[in-house]
Amino acid sequence: MTAEGGRPRVGRPARINRQMIAEAAHDLGFDGLTLRAVADHLGVSIAALYHHVSSKDDLMRAAAEYSTSRLPLPVERGQHWALWLLEWATYSRTAFLAQPGLLSQFLEGGISAESIAGNIDTILGHLVRQDFTILEANTAYELVTTCALGSAVSVIREQEAEAAGRSLRVVHKKVLAARAAEELPHLRQLLDEIKHHGRRSFHEQLTTVICGIATERGWDREPVAAVLGEARSKQEGHRRRRTATR
Repeated sequence: MTAEGGRPRVGRPARINRQMIAEAAHDLGFDGLTLRAVADHLGVSIAALYHHVSSKDDLMRAAAEYSTSRLPLPVERGQHWALWLLEWATYSRTAFLAQPGLLSQFLEGGISAESIAGNIDTILGHLVRQDFTILEANTAYELVTTCALGSAVSVIREQEAEAAGRSLRVVHKKVLAARAAEELPHLRQLLDEIKHHGRRSFHEQLTTVICGIATERGWDREPVAAVLGEARSKQEGHRRRRTATR
C-alpha cells in the first residue's frame, strides 16, 4: 500500500481477518475475483491473505458465505404465506442473476449450512406460524428455492450461449432447417408457440409451484392464485411507471 505521491507507507501492516477478506471479496464481486485484487483492496500482501484463506477456492467460499448471509429476507408484515414465498424466491433469483459466481458456489456446495442456518430458521418460522407443519414448511421452502435456482441457471446459461452465438433458439432453428419438414414435429410446434406467445415468466412458474403447495395441503388454490395475481399486477404497474419516467 502506498501513501500519496507513490511512496511506500511506513509502519506495521494492516491487521486483517477472514471476515474482512470476505467483505472485501464481496465488495469486489465474484467475476474475475483474485487474491491480488483482494490484497490490493485491503492494502496488504497476498502472503498476508494466506494466513486466513488457503487458496482462491477458499477465498470464493468465504465471499459466498458472506454474501449469502447478507441476503435480506422479505420483511414480515403479516402478508399471506404465498406472497412471502414469492418475495423470497424472486429476491433469491435476482441475487443469483446479479452474481453468477455466487450461484456457482451455491451449486458446488461452497456455502456451508452454518452460514444460512439463521435464514432457514426464519423462513420455517414464518410458515409454521401460518399453519404449516415443520416438514411442510421445509418442503415449501425447498420447492420455491429450487424453482428460483433452476430459473437463474437457465437464464445465465442462455445468456452465455447467446454471447457465444449458440443460443438454443438459434441452434434449434439450424437443426430444423437441416431436417425434412415432417421431422421433429413437436420441436417445430414448440418454437412456433414460443414465437407467438413467448415463454412462461418466472412469476407464472412460481404461481404454479405455490398453488401446487396449497393444493397438496388441501387448501383452495383460488385465493392463493388471487394473491399472487394481485402481486403481479402491482409489479407490472411499478414497471410501467418507471418506464414512463425515464
